[in-house]
Amino acid sequence: MASSVTASFQTINLRSVFLGERNGIYVPSAPVPRVRLMRKTIQCKESRIGKQPIEVPSNVKVTLEGQGLQAQGPLGQLAITYPREVKVERDDSGLLRVSKAIETRRANQMHGLFRTLTNNMVVGVSKGFEKKLQLIGVGYRATVEGKVLVLNLGFSHPVRMELPEGIQVKVEENTRITVSGYDKSAIGQFAASVRKWRPPEPYKGKGVKYADEIVRRKEGKAGKKK
Repeated sequence: MASSVTASFQTINLRSVFLGERNGIYVPSAPVPRVRLMRKTIQCKESRIGKQPIEVPSNVKVTLEGQGLQAQGPLGQLAITYPREVKVERDDSGLLRVSKAIETRRANQMHGLFRTLTNNMVVGVSKGFEKKLQLIGVGYRATVEGKVLVLNLGFSHPVRMELPEGIQVKVEENTRITVSGYDKSAIGQFAASVRKWRPPEPYKGKGVKYADEIVRRKEGKAGKKK
């Protein structure tokens, strides 16, 4: 009796869904349903800055060539190349309009950025930009020697900085520096490099700061009470 039971167990091998099909009795597995992913269309809002037109003054010449734009005015000449997500056109009234070439999230981000860069080019070659700095501290002085800005900031030697092309620097009362030019990004970069030599410290405010910068002051250590 035991041998017959053992033989029956050897011939019956059930198929499991997990172990796969084996010889013996076939047990059908349940069908696995397919899960379909629904793609959601992303609707990007139009940039409030990007949709504003750019007015071109009469003394500025604008040239459009494919994805490139060149602006030439009385102060200088600038050029920019747009990415494929953005396109620029000039309408019949002479206004520049920057628009999105495709509807993507990156195009929405580039829209407002390149509209601002284009406007800075037009304003820069026609009117120009300026950035003002102020030196605060005993013995802190600044002078301009030709194309070199000389700074005395408490180091053992004066700091000499060559002026980049297209940048003009004017010093008033030995402590007020005005950086001007037609390229806004170059002006900001040079002003930041000047400030980097001696950033304003938070206790007495000594250092080089922007004219409109507000330095948060800290209270010094109090004396020991008697």
